Amino acid sequence: MAGASVGIILLVIFGLIILAMMIKILNEYERAVVFRLGRVLTVPKGPGLILLIPVVDRAVRVSLRTVVLDVPPQDVITRDNVTLKVSAVVYFRVMDPLKAVIQVENYLYATSQLAQTTLRSVLGQAVLDEILSERDKLNQELQSILDRHTVPWGVKVSSVEIKHVDLPQEMQRAMARQAEAERERRAKIIHADGEFQAAAKLKEAADVVVVNPVALQLRYLQTLTEIASENNSTIIFPVPIDLVKAFMPKDNKP
Repeated sequence: MAGASVGIILLVIFGLIILAMMIKILNEYERAVVFRLGRVLTVPKGPGLILLIPVVDRAVRVSLRTVVLDVPPQDVITRDNVTLKVSAVVYFRVMDPLKAVIQVENYLYATSQLAQTTLRSVLGQAVLDEILSERDKLNQELQSILDRHTVPWGVKVSSVEIKHVDLPQEMQRAMARQAEAERERRAKIIHADGEFQAAAKLKEAADVVVVNPVALQLRYLQTLTEIASENNSTIIFPVPIDLVKAFMPKDNKP
């Protein structure tokens, strides 16, 4: 009886182990590529509860979520012979689990290596000004190239972003001097434009005075009023004879 009880217990344990090997639970974002005696089943399984044949079936889990891949800094020599360190970030996801498992050994590693080599190749064909000012264009070019190469792997590259561009110290100093010279140039242009507009206004004022000399006299009186209100000291101004003539009686000659 004791031997029979032990046998039943062992049988139950063996049955539980077999059951655990048969039953797999996949999350909503997961699919299982099942190999049956080495041959892949045409339709991935999941999500939810799936049943496998012990020893015969082997399942490979594949996540369908978007993967954020950080591309480490790469040494890049631009077309104008400037050495940079450029890092980027790649967003991609698996669209076809069968291809992601069958067509490439490790799609994560393969996509990472492809992103690094493509980043060096594309930026090596651009000049420094393009890398600094036309990132959107370069991002689209990188995304297009990566997506074209990862399609056979069942991987879709949705976006590539150049994250950081590390310039050499001497290049940073040169760019700082260039920016300062540009600001000085703009300041001189603005100052010259202001002088030109002021000269134009003075010319218009002179034309008004030529047409109506009384305007100059009124301006003269206004200036005296402003000086008298701002200063307490005594200031002697010569009075133009033309200003006095306006208040002198006219002689009536027969």
